[in-house]
Amino acid sequence: MGEKVAAGAFDLSDRQQYRAKLRRCLTGLERLLAQKRFDRPKNLMGLEIELNLAGADGLPKMLNGEVLERIASRDFQTELAMFNLEVNIAPHRLGGRVFDRLAEELRTSLAYAHRKAGEVDAGIVMIGILPTLDRDDLVSTNLSDVDRYTLLNDQIVAARGEDFALDIDGVEHLSCTSKSIVPEAACTSVQLHLQVTPARFADVWNAAQAVTAAQIAVGANAPFLFGRELWRESRPPLFTQATDTRPPELQAQGVRPRTWFGERWISSAYELFEENLRYFPALLPLCDDEDPLEVLEAGGIPSLAELVLHNGTVYRWNRPVYGIADGVPHLRVENRVLPAGPTVTDVIANAAFYYGLVRALAEDTRPVWSRLPFEAAEANFDAACRYGIDARLQWPRRGRLGGVGEVDAVSLVREELLPLAEAGLDAWGVEPADRDHYLGVIEERCRRRANGATWQVATFRRAVDAGLSRDAALAAMTRRYAELMHLGEPVHTWPVGLPEVVGAR
Repeated sequence: MGEKVAAGAFDLSDRQQYRAKLRRCLTGLERLLAQKRFDRPKNLMGLEIELNLAGADGLPKMLNGEVLERIASRDFQTELAMFNLEVNIAPHRLGGRVFDRLAEELRTSLAYAHRKAGEVDAGIVMIGILPTLDRDDLVSTNLSDVDRYTLLNDQIVAARGEDFALDIDGVEHLSCTSKSIVPEAACTSVQLHLQVTPARFADVWNAAQAVTAAQIAVGANAPFLFGRELWRESRPPLFTQATDTRPPELQAQGVRPRTWFGERWISSAYELFEENLRYFPALLPLCDDEDPLEVLEAGGIPSLAELVLHNGTVYRWNRPVYGIADGVPHLRVENRVLPAGPTVTDVIANAAFYYGLVRALAEDTRPVWSRLPFEAAEANFDAACRYGIDARLQWPRRGRLGGVGEVDAVSLVREELLPLAEAGLDAWGVEPADRDHYLGVIEERCRRRANGATWQVATFRRAVDAGLSRDAALAAMTRRYAELMHLGEPVHTWPVGLPEVVGAR
């Protein structure tokens, strides 16, 4: 959804033309795969982080236009709402000291953006959901001033035909409605890209699906929304409900939501693109002039613009991506499950854990997806979102007995997944110093049962116990979070609580 689109209404002929064009794109993709036109292995990874703007009081600031103007860098872009930004880090080759280099680039970029935001009395906060957001902040008047967001909002609202119902039953219960998709903007995430060959795509995607729960368990960082303590990682249920084009009747019929875990393991990338066409009507039926099959017949590489646009409106937690670099097409797995933050070190540790684990599992001679039912992987994802680092997950038993058993997430990560991640990083050629430093952060989170969500909840509760109102406690916790985030020590080392509470408000 990064491409520019022009606002406007669509009629029946637009949708029919777009559907036909999508099918030509899918045929083009099929031919590209059959002709083996895709890029050779390059071990390339990429990183995007969605960010929040907040004032010194911890409250959101609707100033992304002004801040982006001051940053004046193509690495930073708008996101859905005016309190959002996104930073994109250029692709890196996995190997050597790649994670230390990424960390340094991110620190430099974020420090610069934070200084520029300070010119309009705002600051950068890297967190899964900004705890101080209010329902009045998440309204259509706070959409970023970009045509594609207005158009996307209008089309999803029209498809649904009624208000969006937000209903999340966690530690506390949130039930409200929204007239727009803007509550989706509360969800700020990290997206991890991995370029893969078509032959390796299915194994990598299946591995990524299998480990989403472990990623969330150790990385949860979004326990609050609209003043309520909900799930330890509340982004997935919020994002699912805020983009749900299905009224209750279609939900009851089993129509698939656009924010989707999926329903089966796959054997090729083509299957995911084909499912997206088969299950999901177009939201933005905008046709490009290119005929992909004519381009192919002339020996060129088609952009598959309609397929790429449509793919961007189906929000899989692990999304297939088609792209072209230097005139050569490639495929990527885009992992979208992780929340932003808490610190650069934590973000890079999460990335190292993911890339190492996916490499090891994708190359396993007895792949985990051959031993774990897909439904169990989906249930694991749900459990990890609800309970975070205290989740219990289903996982294949080791040894001759086989089968699937339930295991504490911390035990699974420490005893089985971290050694696999270590082996995977070795296979990528990552330097041992990088490997040990960043996987050590995951190990310490597990040892202390501490992550961003546990720190937020514990600090908030301590502030309330000290006499602050809920709103004041959330604001104070957010200010303290931002302070510690910019200091940069990983979250498992953060002292719980506020430095001092000067009395109830």
